[in-house]
Amino acid sequence: MRIATWNVNSITARLPRLLAWLETTGTDVLCIQETKCSAEQFPTEELRALGYESVVNATGRWNGVALVSRVGLEDVVGGLPGGPDYEGVQEPRAISATCGGVRVWSVYVPNGREVEHDHYAYKLRWLEALRAAVAEDAAGERPFAVLGDYNIAPTDEDVWDIAEFEGLTHVTEPERAALAALREAGLGDVVPRPLKYAHPYTYWDYRQLRFPKNKGMRIDLVYGNKAFSDAVRDSYVDREERKGKGASDHAPVVVDLDV
Repeated sequence: MRIATWNVNSITARLPRLLAWLETTGTDVLCIQETKCSAEQFPTEELRALGYESVVNATGRWNGVALVSRVGLEDVVGGLPGGPDYEGVQEPRAISATCGGVRVWSVYVPNGREVEHDHYAYKLRWLEALRAAVAEDAAGERPFAVLGDYNIAPTDEDVWDIAEFEGLTHVTEPERAALAALREAGLGDVVPRPLKYAHPYTYWDYRQLRFPKNKGMRIDLVYGNKAFSDAVRDSYVDREERKGKGASDHAPVVVDLDV
């Protein structure tokens, strides 16, 4: 089974590339983040024409997550059970389903914006709610994984220059402690191999020629339980999909499983 995660940064803008990528790669399950559309605007029919079912948790121009699968979608849960509100709103940042016997979550963790911002405290609360929500599946025997844009670089090596991030979000101790709590719950970091250069970055800002200079970050993560991790045959960052006109600022992360 081939499972992938991709922050498309607007599914409307990325749809032609997304459909072509699915056809080319033979992906069975795709976790999508930042759909930036309403549920009604999601391209369900276009995906169905390629043989994919889809479920989406999206409300408009910001955030939004989805799962598309050609191996089934069962026991769908939209949203993060017990998740916090932000400014009185439950943002569409999580969706989960069972696909071909594997329990899969697609998540878009809050950005945090600035360390002193309310959004940063919200991010930490959201991550704690995620840990609580996945604890049972993380410790279970069924293959289980939480894939998506975590907006956290797990280590200093997961950014191009840690000195550039002094005082900024994505690399702080509390954020990394939240990742450690997921690992303590039974989830392991499935680190992909890079197809070019030494580090498997997954995100490069559009500004300041960050992609050509390879000034990237590894923030799109796959956290799987033991049953999932033991089944991993290969994992890589499809850096080629970050190239060219109309690309997202994130590249897909692909995982091949023997299940």
